[in-house]
Amino acid sequence: MMRDTDMRKTSSKSELPRAEKTRTRAAHSPRAFRSGRQTLAPVQRSARQSVLAKKSLGQNFLKHAQTAERIAAAAPITNESVVLEVGPGTGKLTRALLTRAQKVVAVEADERLLAGLRDTFAPELESRKLELIHADIRTFALEQLPKGYQVVANIPYYLTGELIRRLLTAQNQPSALTLLVQKEVAERIVRSKKESLLSLSVKAYGEPEYRFTVPRGAFSPAPKVDSAVIVVRKISRARFKNSEEEARFFTLIHAGFAHKRKQLAKNFHEAGLSVSGLPERIRAEDVPFSEWLKRAKQ
Repeated sequence: MMRDTDMRKTSSKSELPRAEKTRTRAAHSPRAFRSGRQTLAPVQRSARQSVLAKKSLGQNFLKHAQTAERIAAAAPITNESVVLEVGPGTGKLTRALLTRAQKVVAVEADERLLAGLRDTFAPELESRKLELIHADIRTFALEQLPKGYQVVANIPYYLTGELIRRLLTAQNQPSALTLLVQKEVAERIVRSKKESLLSLSVKAYGEPEYRFTVPRGAFSPAPKVDSAVIVVRKISRARFKNSEEEARFFTLIHAGFAHKRKQLAKNFHEAGLSVSGLPERIRAEDVPFSEWLKRAKQ
């Protein structure tokens, strides 16, 4: 099995585009104001309460129920599914998921949001169709979830790589991911003709699909870039015969992308890996996933 340190490189700052951080920057609405070192922008939490989006948590809440409905509809969930929602926020996506899934486990790191969520979803909490947990998803015990659970989330941009790594490499992997991420990251994973550590790592465990674009105006406060919904289906370790093969795959891709501007053969040679069968001038980004996997099995 690959080590955490291997996949962590996938979510490094060099891998995700610079615009990744823009979703956590100060809101530009006239209603935004500075409080200490954090920028807070007011958004609605319920008919009776409001909450301030916190910059330090990268919060950008969905403004419209229709967007939440589209995200929930894109997820391959049924009335028998258990869904882990990361960061329910003001509850728009939570509401849409509750109409489709058997149960929703919502993990929220921001204690300020919990009272509003408990008030809004009191009946669902009482019936245990919804479980609301105050925790950081980076330390939340995924082992407590049933096998075959799914993840649906509108996550802060800065958490994208780290969260994908944690979920895909967990002992208790989800069966599918439906994530609202930065559009550029979604295109890099699914649509780009050039591979990357992130795209190869996702394809190693599942089948990614670009579903639709969500414009920046669909959030409050609005980020500076558009977002997109991706779905990763059929998540498993079935592509690898054993943990050694899995580890070798990640050793190869990390060696191949060690120096992006160098040719693959030179990177492999520096890492002490065989260069047999490699085209002379090819770069790591030009090698498709199937070839990386084939080489890991040799």
